[in-house]
Amino acid sequence: STKESEDAILQSLQWLGIEWDEGPDKGGDFGPYRQSERKDIHSEHVQLLLDQGNAYPCFCTAERLNEVRAKQMQAKETPKYDGHCLSLSREESQRKMDAGEKYVVRLKIPSEGQCTFNDELRGEVTIDWKQIDHQVLQKSDGFPTYHLANVVDDHLMKISHVIRGEEWISSTPKHILLYEYFKWDPPVFAHLPLLRNPDKSKLSKRKNPTGINYYRDAGYLPEAMSNYLGMMGYTLPDQREIFSIEELSESFDITRMSLGGPIFDLAKLKWLNGRYLREQLTGEEVVKRLLEWKLNPEFLEKILPHALQRLENFSDFIPLAGFLFDEHPTLHFSSLIGKIEPSDASKLLKVCEWELEKINSWDRDTISQVFQNIAEKEEKKLKEILPLFFQAISGSNVSLPIFDSMNILGLDLVRIRLRRALEVLASEGAGLSKKGLKSLEKQYRVQYGDRIN
Repeated sequence: STKESEDAILQSLQWLGIEWDEGPDKGGDFGPYRQSERKDIHSEHVQLLLDQGNAYPCFCTAERLNEVRAKQMQAKETPKYDGHCLSLSREESQRKMDAGEKYVVRLKIPSEGQCTFNDELRGEVTIDWKQIDHQVLQKSDGFPTYHLANVVDDHLMKISHVIRGEEWISSTPKHILLYEYFKWDPPVFAHLPLLRNPDKSKLSKRKNPTGINYYRDAGYLPEAMSNYLGMMGYTLPDQREIFSIEELSESFDITRMSLGGPIFDLAKLKWLNGRYLREQLTGEEVVKRLLEWKLNPEFLEKILPHALQRLENFSDFIPLAGFLFDEHPTLHFSSLIGKIEPSDASKLLKVCEWELEKINSWDRDTISQVFQNIAEKEEKKLKEILPLFFQAISGSNVSLPIFDSMNILGLDLVRIRLRRALEVLASEGAGLSKKGLKSLEKQYRVQYGDRIN
């Protein structure tokens, strides 16, 4: 995690009107609050597990682990660690450590029996220990994995309820076991259903904007956003659709949560936001919110240095910079592709999205470097590919400088515009098929030598 991502989380919560009593920005009795600052605490607890014999060092190389995984998959078995280093004596393990061999620390899992725990929403859940992997608790760099850190930190911070997504159900036996090994009482567990797209697929940033700040920047009201999120899998006893955070908290009962995957429907969010604008705010309040949104000196001052040299009067400003206030500029197929082959345009847009996702510090120079790198990798001149992105970002061939515009918009809005451009290409038969996307992903990893976020 970075300072930028931490700030984004805190800003998102503040924008929604959710305040906290203690944390990295406020202090409190249970700090430090950043996992990266609790390494010594986690290491102490890892050592305790090692001393108890409830964890063990694993010296297996990545090559060996890949071989084991491949054989298990070939045999149609669930891929998991085979316990190879579990049989090493303490003396053998110490000799390997003294020799400088890299190792991780794994959790010792029972070889037979079952783990049964209570879920606040699902009742009694039972999972065979044979299905549970010997989880890595501490990586070779000494930092903990989530599984160790969440148990230790939750206990030391006196967390009473662990409420998380249902994808963590299969990991809960590992966490229950850690509580037992440490002789701690476990918290109450509740696993919520995952949010879904209208097509029932799992909500993810690779398909739709999932960051709260995207909706803030796109002009949604925080009250409408928190109201809509409160409706995800939950209904107030009186069936109301319009309610505040305070009203939700007064009547909230987690046992009323639905286990059916709630649908995050952007059309319904827009409808709800419109109701808030018309029914919950006065005209004076709407004007105030508009000014706070983007019609404010701070935002306009970001734009003006790039717009002034192109302005002859104030009426030029909206045609030139209006796209910075628009959630979805109008795009046309013919304008998008220009002189580029449609298939190349789709590839460039997708590769650009992947490359921008990897930026840690979002600024004009870094964005520029991304495009220069893409042009070099694709063996094209920068001026050949830029018109495509001018269109995708602004809906025009003439606008503010493209890299400055992207810097002002931010990653979330840029990402959604690139995806919208891909949709326009797909509507004309020039999009990426599932097979084509998989092929491009493989090609990308070879050509760009890096991960896809």
